[in-house]
Amino acid sequence: MESLVTIEGVSKSFGSGNKKVDLLDDIDLSIAPNQLIALRGRSGSGKTTLLNLIGALDQPTAGDIYIEGQPIGNYNEKQRSNLRQSKMGFVFQSYGLVPFMTVEENIEFGLRIAGVSRGVWKAKIKEALELVGLSKRGKHYPYELSGGEQQRVGIARVIAVRPMLILADEPTAELDSKTGIRMIHIFQELVKNRTTTIIMTSHDPVILEMIEHVYALEDKKIVYKKNEIIV
Repeated sequence: MESLVTIEGVSKSFGSGNKKVDLLDDIDLSIAPNQLIALRGRSGSGKTTLLNLIGALDQPTAGDIYIEGQPIGNYNEKQRSNLRQSKMGFVFQSYGLVPFMTVEENIEFGLRIAGVSRGVWKAKIKEALELVGLSKRGKHYPYELSGGEQQRVGIARVIAVRPMLILADEPTAELDSKTGIRMIHIFQELVKNRTTTIIMTSHDPVILEMIEHVYALEDKKIVYKKNEIIV
């Protein structure tokens, strides 16, 4: 099986001289298609940084990242933007919802940006809201929702598009335990149906126990691999 994401000797530093901070050091990792992957580690361990590098939101200080065998390190900003728009979906801790749009309009906005045919928008919005349990909140605005509900809208916006790769930074952090488990079941169903690959970060032991493939970051390196995938 060919790797969807390949990380070779990736390091990431910020600053220079005595102000230089090393976050990642010589990371190697291969991720096969249609898998649910979790990155775990303490705050500041580099989980989010690695996620941002995979998503072409940042560039490594050293090493290479390949998406479907294509090196993205030399992409210009337009190429990086096109890659994110055509093949990736993001779930951020900050939700990223447009405040003056309703829940349905926020999801529609994501579909429009991704170039999804207008004729299927209504069905995709309905399906996504049902999956995250917000069918009755479609006409509400973000300020009328709780933090957990806003996080679920962010997840719905991404899964409506069904991108090749979903990158989710602590997607269950604002959710209660029951809803968080429900979201992981949805993620598992998406990869089981060979719809997408999901790479997420988490520090929740209950959530991590549900995920088959877990990679732990410590001292700037991957130090633990639960059920490593051979590609």
